[in-house]
Amino acid sequence: MVLTEFLALREGMREMKGRLGKYLVSGLVIALLAGCQSRPTDKGQQYKDGHLVHDLELVNTPNASSRPVNGRDFFTQVSAIRNTSSSLFNRNSSTYQAIERWVNAGSDPKKLTQYGLSAYQMEGKDGFGNVQFTGYYTPLLHARYTKQGQFQYPLYSMPPKGNGRLPNRAAIHNGALSDRYVLSYTNSLMDNFMMEVQGSGYVDFGDGRPPMFYGYAGKNGHGYNSIGKVLIDRGEVARENMSMQAIRQWANRHSESEVRELLEQNPSYVFFLPKASAPVKGASGIPLIAKASVAADRSLIPPGSTILAEVPLLDSRGKFTGKYQMRLMIALDVGGAIKGHHFDMYQGIGDQAGEMAGFYNHYGRVWLLKVPGSGGPIFNTYNGR
Repeated sequence: MVLTEFLALREGMREMKGRLGKYLVSGLVIALLAGCQSRPTDKGQQYKDGHLVHDLELVNTPNASSRPVNGRDFFTQVSAIRNTSSSLFNRNSSTYQAIERWVNAGSDPKKLTQYGLSAYQMEGKDGFGNVQFTGYYTPLLHARYTKQGQFQYPLYSMPPKGNGRLPNRAAIHNGALSDRYVLSYTNSLMDNFMMEVQGSGYVDFGDGRPPMFYGYAGKNGHGYNSIGKVLIDRGEVARENMSMQAIRQWANRHSESEVRELLEQNPSYVFFLPKASAPVKGASGIPLIAKASVAADRSLIPPGSTILAEVPLLDSRGKFTGKYQMRLMIALDVGGAIKGHHFDMYQGIGDQAGEMAGFYNHYGRVWLLKVPGSGGPIFNTYNGR
């Protein structure tokens, strides 16, 4: 999944729900993996679970020995669903309750059927169970209400469109918008751009008050052009090395004028709406719990669905350790780049979450957990390809 396309497609879907855009990290185009001895494993794409023939195939007993490590966070996420959307909770309550009984009894993957749960393994991008994982997060920016010192880079509210499109990014950088639309000034033009990609974020004014949430307010109507792809096409960053960190590292090595020129290759621009206090929500309108929620293709994984995921563990440099961690997560978000056998894991708020979100472009195994007859499609006969 060439991390270059994550930018464009994420922005469009997030805007519909007014929340953080999904990540900067979702979209590197990776060739389908061949089921042969030369199959690469550096990103965890090592499974050989036979050639699965359905998008979601009934297996009942997952071929996994480890148990989920995030039961508490998962049930916190379930509580957020119950408290926010009774309809979504009720559609999935029988599955949530069965999972609770299973977890309380030790969460052995081989005993799912004893608690009324069916497991449907995802075919993966190659037919061997390799499901793509990327990550997204909520940025935390530092700002002031007036231009001063290092705080020189404006974040704007949505101006009236009038009879045509608003100015493009280069024109906005050159002062095409009135100062009355300036919300605040940050200390990083690149951070502003990254928050645009995510679609929302928190802004800390350094005055002792809690950070303010800046939600998505709209965009200028110009087409999106991926700056990651620009860097690849220019030979500045190798395609296989493209990531959020690679973009930031490139920016750190170049002058402000060069960074600005790169950003202006993307004429699209996002505007924000401040809110005194707001939780981070996904497209389903549910507050998100870090590493217990994912964005998914809702045509394949309906909102509120629970997945049991064997997630690759990465080291501090973002390299695959060769180990996995089992997690229970709920599909509560969407994204333009999140199609088919691809999940975007919500990593949380701030720089550390952003670091991990930027690293993830790896493969693991996924099983959809469901109480048969509890609503939704019949997955064992479904093949969406």
